[in-house]
Amino acid sequence: MTERPRLGFFTRLLDDAPAGERYRLASEQIEHAESLGIHSAWVAQHHFSADEGGLPSPFVFLSSVAARTNRIRLATGIVTLPLEDPVRTAEDAAVLDALSDGRLELGVGSGGTPSSFAAFSRASDDRRAIFAEHLATLRGALRGDDLAGSGNRLYPAAPGLDARIWQATFSAEGGRRAGAAGDGLMLSRTQPRPAEAPHATLSELQQPIVDAYLAALPAGARPRILASRTVFAADDRDLARSRADRGLRRAADRFRASGHDLPSDDLDDLLAALDTNVGTADDVIERLAADTVLAFATDVAVQVHSVDPPHAETLRSLELVATVVAPALGLAVV
Repeated sequence: MTERPRLGFFTRLLDDAPAGERYRLASEQIEHAESLGIHSAWVAQHHFSADEGGLPSPFVFLSSVAARTNRIRLATGIVTLPLEDPVRTAEDAAVLDALSDGRLELGVGSGGTPSSFAAFSRASDDRRAIFAEHLATLRGALRGDDLAGSGNRLYPAAPGLDARIWQATFSAEGGRRAGAAGDGLMLSRTQPRPAEAPHATLSELQQPIVDAYLAALPAGARPRILASRTVFAADDRDLARSRADRGLRRAADRFRASGHDLPSDDLDDLLAALDTNVGTADDVIERLAADTVLAFATDVAVQVHSVDPPHAETLRSLELVATVVAPALGLAVV
């Protein structure tokens, strides 16, 4: 890349607290990220599961954050589009974009939790087809198209927001679709290893997705590639490893249920299998420097999930990443 990748922060709103307190702490983390010059703040949407996501309504939450911040980009990573009415999603996104002075980045995806689809009376097996249909409607609404021939158009208008759509994917075909649309590409912080390559690195899994995306981009389109990575930096290596040991062991069963083959509950095995970068700032620098996909990223978003340390340690990790890790790796802060 000719420009330095921008540093972002991703929160799953999973602090060990009731919902209202989780939202307050996450808001404080995003405000802290802004004060450190971090470029973007990303939040995930998850329905019904307090242990996995904690936030069903990202536009509501980010509207609150918009009132408390001034510069940091506010991003959804992701909205599960097959479960949403695409016109209402466009309306909510347009209102948030207006309230935040054009700071919204709109990440969308097809989702992957079958039980959530059942609760919305949708079939999980149909999610890709529904996603494609809803994305086309969402894109048209954001561009100001006549909605279903009704003579109605989006209000408030959201000029340029259709150019700030990002698509999340685990596959090269998904990367190709995002590239062909000229959208941003969102890469996950970890992926299950295929049976034929159980020891593949995350970069080896994601490079074909990046290659497909870049090959499909229209001529003249600028790539937008977000690499999300799990990073927990601490002043003390033993503390960082202790937090990771607790958090990853607690999450191991969920990862196994979602297709990850975890060979053991040994901490170093879990760190490798779940692509978790922990330790001192120097430890994190060494690990991320070996992540070859980061050379293609325009944005790198760090998150502490599934380590999930206490709030104060999350704030300190952000400080270390912004002031020590980012300069060493050439990541841009404001």
